[in-house]
Amino acid sequence: MKQIRNTIIRAGLDALYFSGAHRVLRPFFGGVGTIFMLHHVRPAHTGLFQPNRHLEITPDFLRATLAYLRATDVDIVTPDEMHRRLHEQDFSRRFACFTCDDGYRDNRDHMLPAMRDFDAPFSVYVTSDFASGTGRLWWVALERIVARAERLEAPIDGNMARIATGSLPEKEMGFDRLHGWLRSLDETDLRREMTALCKQAGIDEEAICRELCLSWDELKPFAADPLVTIGAHTLTHCNLAKQTEAVAVHELAASRASIESALQKSALHLAYPYGDRAAAGAREFALAQKAGFQTAVTTRPGVIAAENSTQLTALPRVSLNGNYQDTRYLPVLTSGAATAMWNSFQRVGQG
Repeated sequence: MKQIRNTIIRAGLDALYFSGAHRVLRPFFGGVGTIFMLHHVRPAHTGLFQPNRHLEITPDFLRATLAYLRATDVDIVTPDEMHRRLHEQDFSRRFACFTCDDGYRDNRDHMLPAMRDFDAPFSVYVTSDFASGTGRLWWVALERIVARAERLEAPIDGNMARIATGSLPEKEMGFDRLHGWLRSLDETDLRREMTALCKQAGIDEEAICRELCLSWDELKPFAADPLVTIGAHTLTHCNLAKQTEAVAVHELAASRASIESALQKSALHLAYPYGDRAAAGAREFALAQKAGFQTAVTTRPGVIAAENSTQLTALPRVSLNGNYQDTRYLPVLTSGAATAMWNSFQRVGQG
């Protein structure tokens, strides 16, 4: 279960911190900088069932992170500046780059004020369909479905599974099972099955992105702020690795074109949807470069090493995870020790 996994990760972070091992390992694994991955920044809520909690941090924790970086004399840079440093191999100073996926309204309402307090730039990778109000944030819909339903039915592995979702433990296990199954489907099947699940629970899936995401009209003034860089996150938030090359090329090129047309600004930076090894690999890295993106970020955990300058469309990130909002973890995360252990002390691969 996710709770067991979270407990193990927290124990590992605590061990690195309290033993001081992160300080010993920093010279070996600290790299030259850190790309932080975020999604939502908003005040915490008290509901017990929050399976997507890892995708959000509070404004207070963001401010604490920014204060820590300023206190340790780390440069907080734009994606353009990060690209320059990596391209020119200018590693004279450590840097941090803040990146947010999807294009949520709370990035404007809660993140931007915090970043202004520290004069810190950040980027938001926009999914075009979300900005158009036609996209599907299926993981949010799934959370709402499971929260509302007492039981659900789904054709998992070819058999109709009846999943109890009455109690909190049942909801947590049911969400994990359904989420894993849905992630395994192609886009057509995922949409069909989510439509069926939404119908069972009475959830309006189409309204969710309009509720949570910045529209193109809202993005225009947001993008005009000097601290904000808008990047691309594909047209539909699909798993690029599961698409034909022609579809993947269209997702990349058309998403960049839609942003540049709507906002009259260049979109030179990309985040891969999902971004793990099952969603972004060597083919996608090459396609992103061919589509003209200067940088592209994955969700593979890791700090930025000098060697990452050889493939700028395969950059790892460090998640500011809502399950670990404790300031003592910040020196551990930026030391590279935690992600080095996660990666079995191997540099994050490019394939």
